[in-house]
Amino acid sequence: MAVAPLSQKEIEDRLAELPGWSADGGRLTRTYRLSSHFAAAALVMHIAGIQDELDHHSDCTLGYHSVALAITTHSAGGALTGKDFTLARRVEDIAPGHGAH
Repeated sequence: MAVAPLSQKEIEDRLAELPGWSADGGRLTRTYRLSSHFAAAALVMHIAGIQDELDHHSDCTLGYHSVALAITTHSAGGALTGKDFTLARRVEDIAPGHGAH
């Protein structure tokens, strides 16, 4: 089932609801800085669970004290879709010091 790309206006409106996230070349991106490498690794595991639940996966890079995400919808030709923003929102909600706890 094809997913429709979002318009530039829709992207801007949705980004306004996700402080810290940006749209870069058809990808949603964000880097989280954490207190330790272990905390960063734990966040990656939580993100992996969300991605499996949504059946929508991002590029996720584990750093020393950081986690960098780049989200796009490959089936929409690498354009941003609602699926990308749903994943970003879910990650934001569980990230330490961010979102709703």
